[in-house]
Amino acid sequence: MYSCSPQWKADWLSEKDAETILTNLSRKIRASLYGSNKIGMNFGLHFTGGEPFLNFDLLLTVVQIAAELKIPSTFVETNCFWCIEDENTKNKFMFLKDAGLKGLLISVNPFIIEDVPFERTERAVRIGREVFGRNVIVYQELFYQLFKRLGIKGTLPFQEYVNKAGESLNYIELIPMGRAVYTLEYLFRKYPARKFFGKSCVGELTRPWHVHIDNYCNYMTGYCGGISLGDARNLDLICQGIDLAEYPILEALATDIKGLYELAIRESGYREKKEGYISQCHLCVDMRKHLAQQTDTFKELKPREFYFYLD
Repeated sequence: MYSCSPQWKADWLSEKDAETILTNLSRKIRASLYGSNKIGMNFGLHFTGGEPFLNFDLLLTVVQIAAELKIPSTFVETNCFWCIEDENTKNKFMFLKDAGLKGLLISVNPFIIEDVPFERTERAVRIGREVFGRNVIVYQELFYQLFKRLGIKGTLPFQEYVNKAGESLNYIELIPMGRAVYTLEYLFRKYPARKFFGKSCVGELTRPWHVHIDNYCNYMTGYCGGISLGDARNLDLICQGIDLAEYPILEALATDIKGLYELAIRESGYREKKEGYISQCHLCVDMRKHLAQQTDTFKELKPREFYFYLD
């Protein structure tokens, strides 16, 4: 969804920016429905990436800052690539728990198992539950149980997964946006651009839950990678409202995606994909990619690197 890639520069969030952002967020984050020491997918605060364990020192620091600010229901997401042996895995989990982290989200899906041996995922789940108890979310549990039943050892190429258990894709949350719409478009039916005209993204752009802030301090609502509502270090300014006259792409998406289609043609000669689009988000990101690769005029298209690692 977010165009993450080893080809990106290691532009880590600075400790100073992290503290500023977390201080701003601390007044607004809601705890899990079961209390501040419990975690939930759409409550509290989650540290993610990319892969946050690539910089464990920074991860530990931001967990400590969040704890000092009394931010509730904190957890970290990981793909478990680093869980090579038991002692190191447990030590890192213990360090984070002692620093104030409440739990873990362990990512399990057919795309991660292409590169991360399943034994490492199983190790993270087993030791994670020893350390954090019930505050471990396996996302998605369907894949975890499926891979266990299949007796997977090591990695599994995606096409081999499709051959073995491709029908399971009908039962999981596969969000058709970001890089997925290019890499996986062969799995979906496609439609012409006009099918999506008349549709607005205003609900997604203004939703107050499950938002993300990237390492460049861009504030993104929902899963709309590559669209910034502003600098999260100035969160109160964003919350006061945005002048859409200064953000023509946001204005188009908040009214009718057809407006973005016309803007992309007018500004950069965009041409509709002959094969069509699998979703409204596919049409949106394809037009934004074309605009971002042609011009840096639109300040809401951030980070611009997002648009150069989609294919």
